[in-house]
Amino acid sequence: MNTSTVATAPTAGEAHPGIRRLAHVVALLTLPSGLWRIALVLGLPVASTAVAIPFGERVQIVGLSLVAEVLALLSLGLVQRWGEVLPDWLPVVGGRPVHRLAATVPAALGSMALTVIWTFAAVNLMSGTFGGNLDFLFPTFAQKVLLTLCYTPLLAWGPLLGVLTVAYFRRRAPR
Repeated sequence: MNTSTVATAPTAGEAHPGIRRLAHVVALLTLPSGLWRIALVLGLPVASTAVAIPFGERVQIVGLSLVAEVLALLSLGLVQRWGEVLPDWLPVVGGRPVHRLAATVPAALGSMALTVIWTFAAVNLMSGTFGGNLDFLFPTFAQKVLLTLCYTPLLAWGPLLGVLTVAYFRRRAPR
């Protein structure tokens, strides 16, 4: 039997390929909503064109998109080497191992917070958007559907980050 064709289990220090793929999916979950917000700032008809957005709010909206994407990209640290050993280019601490609780506690808290925030937001948005309360902001059915499609992936962000967190914690457990 050729050993190159046999699937091997990941070593103790590397994440399972399925978990690695999941981390990349999590990193992309914020992209649709971020693109929707950027389209809003650019004046594309994703919402009512009757609402004028001041410059300061436009900057905040773009900033929110960037911060959300950076936070989502941090999930890659749960499957990459830089989530286990601090990069060498960092002064004083570079090259030192990351204590597993230093990564899992913030990730677990983030997972719980994201789950609560986006579940609450989805329930409120759906009751207001399709209940007629937000017809001024989203006058067309297509705008409501686009908003829903762009923000629905955020419902998975918290729970999937939780899966990554548990996998990281278990993988980094002392043998």
